Amino acid sequence: MNLKGRRISSNVDDRRGKKAGVGIGIGGAIIIAIIAFMMGKDPSSALQNINLGGGGTETTYTPTAEEEELATFAKQILAGTEDVWTAEFKKMGKTYVPPKLVLFTDAVQSGCGGASSSTGPFYCSADQSVYIDLSFFSNMQKQFGSAGDFAYAYVIAHEVGHHVQYLLGTLQRAHNQMSRLSETESNKISVRLELQADFYAGVWAHQDNKMFNSLEDGDIEEGLAIASRIGDDYLQKRAKGYTVPESFNHGTSEQRSRWLKKGIQTGDIKQGDTFSPAYERL
Repeated sequence: MNLKGRRISSNVDDRRGKKAGVGIGIGGAIIIAIIAFMMGKDPSSALQNINLGGGGTETTYTPTAEEEELATFAKQILAGTEDVWTAEFKKMGKTYVPPKLVLFTDAVQSGCGGASSSTGPFYCSADQSVYIDLSFFSNMQKQFGSAGDFAYAYVIAHEVGHHVQYLLGTLQRAHNQMSRLSETESNKISVRLELQADFYAGVWAHQDNKMFNSLEDGDIEEGLAIASRIGDDYLQKRAKGYTVPESFNHGTSEQRSRWLKKGIQTGDIKQGDTFSPAYERL
């Protein structure tokens, strides 16, 4: 991707080097102090290692040059999504409120609960933030044999796509519906959400290229390659040697790459309805 001279978003919460902790609050601290006193112990000693706020403790952390390069890249992609979706929402007569990007290492505490790096990048609607451990990108190369800046950008744009769904009310309606369905039927709704987020990532790529001439030869192929390697069928075959279609919750490799490609080719958010078609025709 050509990102030379592109702006860097400041809407970033950099928590790298901080250990995720679960705060107990002032009330919990008082209870611990009382118990310690009743047991004949020094209350101040009992509270020494307690995290009251839940924000985690900070340790000395020095990122590598490669990681810093990835951090800058992620901030530029976030800025691109801000520019594109601000324009797209304006076309709809709406105001785009961008998500925050949270960078972390190893583990993090989000508004949706705790998560580790193994969870992978995720969007939390409770605090309207996209979370990512930058080591995920190097793991993509190791696990999927697929890398490249557009592949990385697709991952970020997909999570921002969930934020777009949140702002449009799609995410809330889908989750409400999922809560009333069986696991199998709920998974089908999840697939619809994920495929639409893939489509929105494609819409971003189309419009970003239109605005900034950002795509280079091979970029789209990179995105489609990683999309095909994170399909439920591909991952299940790799892990188990067989697939369980009723457990799919992100879509097949063919579906994910096709909806991403559709977004890239059309750049039209109106063509991303993954909820009206019959499930078998997605």
